Amino acid sequence: MIWGGVLAAQTAKPIYKQPEHSISERVSDLLERMTLEEKVAQMRMFHAQIGVALNEKDELELSDKVIEKLKMGIGGIKNPGEHLSPHRAAILNNQLQKYIIENGRLGIPGFFVTESYNGVDAAGCTRFGRPINMASTFNPALVKEVFDAVGREARWRGLHLTHSPEADIVRDPRFGRMSEAFGEDTYLTSQMIISAITGLQGDYKGLKSSHIGAVAKHFAGYAQVAGGTNFASIEISPRTLVDEIFPPFKAAVIEANTLGIMASHGDINGVASHANPWLLTEVLREQWGFEGYVVSDANDIGRLHYFMKVAETPEEAAILGLKAGVDVDLYAEDAYALLPEIVSKKPELMKYIDRSAARVLRTKFILGLFDDPYIDIEQVASSVRSQSHLDLAKDADRESIILLQNNGVLPLSPAKTKKIGLVGPLLTSETREQFANAFGEEVEFIEAKGFELTDGNGAVPQLAPEEAQRRGIKEIIDKVQQAEAIVAFVGGDEFTAKEGFFNNALGDRERIDPVGLQDELIASLKKLGKPLIIVLKHRRTLSINTFAKKADAILDCWDLSEKGDYAIAEVLFGKVNPSGKLPVTVPRSIGQLPFHYSQKEINYKKGYLFAENKPLYPFGHGLSYTTFDYSPVQLSHPVLHENGSMYATVKVTNTGSLPGKETVQLYLKDLIGTVVRPMQELKGFQKIELMPGESKEVSFEILPEMLEYCGLDMEKNQGKGTFELRVGSSSASFQAINFELQ
Repeated sequence: MIWGGVLAAQTAKPIYKQPEHSISERVSDLLERMTLEEKVAQMRMFHAQIGVALNEKDELELSDKVIEKLKMGIGGIKNPGEHLSPHRAAILNNQLQKYIIENGRLGIPGFFVTESYNGVDAAGCTRFGRPINMASTFNPALVKEVFDAVGREARWRGLHLTHSPEADIVRDPRFGRMSEAFGEDTYLTSQMIISAITGLQGDYKGLKSSHIGAVAKHFAGYAQVAGGTNFASIEISPRTLVDEIFPPFKAAVIEANTLGIMASHGDINGVASHANPWLLTEVLREQWGFEGYVVSDANDIGRLHYFMKVAETPEEAAILGLKAGVDVDLYAEDAYALLPEIVSKKPELMKYIDRSAARVLRTKFILGLFDDPYIDIEQVASSVRSQSHLDLAKDADRESIILLQNNGVLPLSPAKTKKIGLVGPLLTSETREQFANAFGEEVEFIEAKGFELTDGNGAVPQLAPEEAQRRGIKEIIDKVQQAEAIVAFVGGDEFTAKEGFFNNALGDRERIDPVGLQDELIASLKKLGKPLIIVLKHRRTLSINTFAKKADAILDCWDLSEKGDYAIAEVLFGKVNPSGKLPVTVPRSIGQLPFHYSQKEINYKKGYLFAENKPLYPFGHGLSYTTFDYSPVQLSHPVLHENGSMYATVKVTNTGSLPGKETVQLYLKDLIGTVVRPMQELKGFQKIELMPGESKEVSFEILPEMLEYCGLDMEKNQGKGTFELRVGSSSASFQAINFELQ
């Protein structure tokens, strides 16, 4: 009787509520029970700012608009609790989830979504360095640790997915979102994407409880925008698309098993990405085997009508997105919200709605939301922004700082340099404190920010008036007269490089030189005759010609973590030996663009009148306080066969007096191709640590697939013939040897 009773109870319970069934079985069962309106609700997402809040008694408060939206359930909600502490955010998200489940006919949970450019984009979480900083480490294992921490912090505050990381290749520094991605190189970005996604997702195994799902974006070609301006057209050849732009996304799908993909604002060959079945279905799903869900970028399905102008009506825009393979409509009221009425007239579209709704439900089952939808509140306070995560942020900072140049002034000695000027518009309120924490009472710091770069307007910032900047320069010069060395914090901030949102916001620039009178500041400081060290903080590549000419040393720091100035102090005083490498090419002027290191070889034939035909700093460049010697590279075989492999080996020796880390880089160059080929392409790197006098052998396995590219027929081939293999410390400093592919 007992066994019969249990069996009867299990039988009565819907399959979708039984964890012992497969996800596909649970999805099918649930889908059969849902109405059209409930399915469409799963294909929509709104932002919590329209009315999801926690009152002073820690009780959930929902606006009438939100209550109306949740009547049929919801696919997801963006940024619930983003401005609350992690503990209160978890309280909010538990109550919000409970409301969604209990007020839905079938008890379908929602997923809650964030973004992750400096860690979790929410109050109270650890602020890590930007993705471009992660790329500068050339350390995939460390990057995975960082994103593992990000995934845990997001889940602990009640979040389930992140619209990150960016798998875009960014080669135009005019583009304001440059630092959100991992740089200009296809291979480096692919390795960073694999690390970021596997970290966020806890190697996929953590998705049910401890980690969050990644949504790689923007598929595809975003950041290749004409003129470097957001929302502009994308002009890119089919060969470049397949050989250089697709690989990081393919790696996200095949190697990292990303849970989601976000489509791109842009177009490919005139076809809007949100209405491109070749891109979102044939390539993504049929060729690569992607089984996750595709989400629109904000409002982009509706924009097929009123912005891209490839749909006559909002209804046609919704149909285009649905058929192309966009499963979730982010924010819009003029797109998938129209589907119930559309389907009443076009019932043949029902199969596409079932397809998309099933993908969303599958995602929720993978995330464990049907079986364990709530957060353990007691765990939150001790887990988010823990000391171990703050220490990890410092470790990533230390490895991402790049020593661009040094005439011997660095590292500074606290015993010899007792009074240091900390100056410049990128100086923060915490800089002096973090420097003092790093070196106690050993050094006296003279602080003088001088001026701000802009007025801080988040939409369209204006440069600070020149009169105010010149007063600031004078103030700085007056204050540092007694300093023995000067550290100038210059470059750019969150207002001089940012996302240019669709309406009433700008974030891109028509020039890439430092804004305002920063060159004038550096020239004035140089006249003082004191050692001048530049700390470069920025979110886009800058043509820093005056900085390079005047400075005794330059540290390129991009946008570090919340404790970034502490790591800068450690590097300046030699407690940490810098080991970062450039994930971009630094041009001398905007006129050189495009100027990525892997552009076609023929682009290097001619330069410009009255200008040097080389970058200010090459891709992969980064100095150390010690020196490294490379032996001639050796090949295990002179010939690589199409089904075989070979090894390239080099011995690296630390010939200096300090321990140091070096990133050994492997580049391949196709000497004769069936189409015009790149100058060279990064195909491997290894970061090693050596004590003074220590040597290590570094080996790279060379496989035929590393040599593949789209030939004349647009099919992948290995281009048999002679290749040059380059191993060295950057794209411009290497030893080379030839081999044959047969």
